[in-house]
Amino acid sequence: MFTPRANTDPLDGRFDELDRSGRTIAGLARRPVWPVMAMVLLTAGLAWWFLMSMAGSVIALQGTPRPLGPGMSLISGFLPVEPGSYAAIIADLCLSGDSGLVFSSGALPSVALALFVMWFAMSVAMMLPTAAPMIRTYSEIANTAAARGEPVIHPAVFAAGYLLVWAVAAVSFTVVQLAIAGISGSSATSPVKGVIAGLILVCAGLYQFTALKEACLTKCRNPFTTLFARWKTNAGGVFRLGMEQGLWCLGCCWALMLIMLAVGSMNVVWMAALTLFTFLEKTGAGRVTTRAGGAIVSLWGAALIWGALIQ
Repeated sequence: MFTPRANTDPLDGRFDELDRSGRTIAGLARRPVWPVMAMVLLTAGLAWWFLMSMAGSVIALQGTPRPLGPGMSLISGFLPVEPGSYAAIIADLCLSGDSGLVFSSGALPSVALALFVMWFAMSVAMMLPTAAPMIRTYSEIANTAAARGEPVIHPAVFAAGYLLVWAVAAVSFTVVQLAIAGISGSSATSPVKGVIAGLILVCAGLYQFTALKEACLTKCRNPFTTLFARWKTNAGGVFRLGMEQGLWCLGCCWALMLIMLAVGSMNVVWMAALTLFTFLEKTGAGRVTTRAGGAIVSLWGAALIWGALIQ
């Protein structure tokens, strides 16, 4: 819990009622321009570095960036390569041959673990920056509550609940990727092609037009109502509150995450593009961005399906 401090103005925006680490976290997310910059550089920076190191290791092992998907050739020369690092080991496991070799050689548990690590790192890198306004809102409410002498819980507990949801989602993404690899015979790092890729993109695009997408996006855009109405003063309650916000975020973005299967699950160029799109979608108003993205992705998927069928 935070230690209340006397003689402070809870409305001055300085988060004086929080302890030092709490003020640091709250301060990073205070201004509109800081969520992406601060959260990516400081909180999600390790996840991005890990993913770039994985991509660099895959390119070093394969000798070409082409299998990682579109756009990777543009940055392949700038990716870090750390032989023997944890990222390199995970990348090597993800490259464990085609799906037939994985399932027949008993390497499935190791490959599944490697893919889970990759998907969770991807979720942290892509989703945590877009959650910065939500963390800021929690910190503002906590600061006001602490000024009144009420017990409040550290924002890290709230963020941990949020990330747990994405950890569970990473398990689901791993299962889906392994299932698709079993059907298509592709490796874990290569983009899915043909009809399967088209269906993934069409489904992701059409989801942008659904009522569920709109409901989840509305919750993500307006976290104050949910946080204020369901405010908790114990660690378990705050952790569950973070999980609730994580579920709304997952409902908003799961289909966009699956686009990574069609462009390459280690394609950091597309990770960055989708992170920016998600941030603009969550911080914007109306449905222009959502529907425009849905239309583009749907048409792209339809074109892939048509191209595969007429060959």
